[in-house]
Amino acid sequence: MSPPGLAILGAGIFAKEAHLPALASLGNSAVELKAVYSRSEKSAKELAQEAQEVLKLSVLPSVYHDGDQNADLDSLLARSDITAVIVVLPIATQPAIIRKALAADKHVLSEKPVAPDVASGLELIAEYNSKYKPKGLVWRVAENYEVEPGYQAAGKVVRAGKIGKVTCYNARVVNHVSKDSKWYKTPWRTVPDYQGGFLLDGGVHTIAALRVMLPSPLVSLSGYASLNQEHLPPHDTINVAVKSEDGSHGLVELTWGAPTPSRSSLAGNSISITGSDGWISITQGKAKDVNGDEYNAFRIVVRTVKKDEKGGVIGETEEVIEERVQGVELELKSFLAAIAASDDGFGDPFDALKDVAFIQAGLESNGNPVDLVKLVQQ
Repeated sequence: MSPPGLAILGAGIFAKEAHLPALASLGNSAVELKAVYSRSEKSAKELAQEAQEVLKLSVLPSVYHDGDQNADLDSLLARSDITAVIVVLPIATQPAIIRKALAADKHVLSEKPVAPDVASGLELIAEYNSKYKPKGLVWRVAENYEVEPGYQAAGKVVRAGKIGKVTCYNARVVNHVSKDSKWYKTPWRTVPDYQGGFLLDGGVHTIAALRVMLPSPLVSLSGYASLNQEHLPPHDTINVAVKSEDGSHGLVELTWGAPTPSRSSLAGNSISITGSDGWISITQGKAKDVNGDEYNAFRIVVRTVKKDEKGGVIGETEEVIEERVQGVELELKSFLAAIAASDDGFGDPFDALKDVAFIQAGLESNGNPVDLVKLVQQ
């Protein structure tokens, strides 16, 4: 059986730097990239050329763009040899493109966030569930933190009870985004037409990580949002207190508005989860393989209370787990498996909507409690 035909819609940084290498790691026997689309011919051609090189394709993927009505997005979606698309387009643009692709009977993997806001996300999910899911079409959201082996490993440790009952947690993400940043220079990020700016674009990752590690769902929060760097509107910082259904609670600090690079590099970015019998910390950095070559990895340190035969505390034990960063590859693998009727549950649009709801609640709270469950009620 020949592999499914695939098209990438969007030719930005993440399509080139993340999705192409992930496709290469899966191999051309798993999926065949047949076409690429971008709003401009130049960017579409650049992606096609890079794809041919990275994927070692004998034939250049077909190029589609908005400048030619005979080779536009509708023309791409009309092709019967393309069964699935990866949507890597600006946040505000994605819902309409997802609808268009589903209407053309294509399976869809769309980059996070699932939608610019909760209301539009709910509408899109309801439409998919009523019109396209019954037809067997697969729509998944590409949230790579959800499938990262590091976060999955940490979640297993917590659920196995190695740190006891979870009591509290902390997530800190401090980023410095200068005007010279390649991410800032992306036009749709420079003047965002959606809530939260970088907070929505990047903040959902952290919430997804908490979602897969904590044993109980997040149910309410209270916090404040602000803009601290004028070039990062409408907001660049959120600080919130959050409560889980089981009564545990935590603090989440998200900012892309650090004034200097050192504020970010020395912030101690991490997630920690504390339980009645220990705690766990998760950080991201570099590790080395057996050959001494560096790779990106998550480092999970599990510290467990050590007790004597009478239950008295006599110290603690430490376990270190390192997992290679490979979320984009795994989310693609999961998507292809779902198309083949082997669904592992990852990438569920409603789960991704909960991440958007958290960011939206943080932006709108202004110190008042927000019920996260009610916010996403369908």
